[in-house]
Amino acid sequence: MEQLSAEDVALLRGKNFAHVSAIRPDGSAHVTVTWVDASDDGHVLVNSAVGRVKDRYLRLDPRATVTVHEEGNAYRWLRVDGTVDAFVTGDEAEAHIDALNRRYHDDEAWEYSPGQIRVIYRIMPRRVLRRDDG
Repeated sequence: MEQLSAEDVALLRGKNFAHVSAIRPDGSAHVTVTWVDASDDGHVLVNSAVGRVKDRYLRLDPRATVTVHEEGNAYRWLRVDGTVDAFVTGDEAEAHIDALNRRYHDDEAWEYSPGQIRVIYRIMPRRVLRRDDG
């Protein structure tokens, strides 16, 4: 596992959007824009809903790439290639999506969607690339 630096974690925990890439069964990339976070133990965290396309692909092949750039400064960016080593559901995933919604929407609470099961993808970094030209 490659370690995230304090600057990497700050970027992942900022109000910055990320792209997460999963691998389709035919080997091509499936890329979506998403909110992003970092755990205290060095994982990249992405929250989604069970059954979405991204979820299905990551369960078939847990390799993922996450890129994030600083809002207002696209020349400061981070790319993490890694593997989903846990799919976390339940209260932890619900609390996490609420925290993300509050971060990205100025402290507005998450509105629960009946029947939706939230999942956190805990992505263990294998390779980290970074750039800070700003």
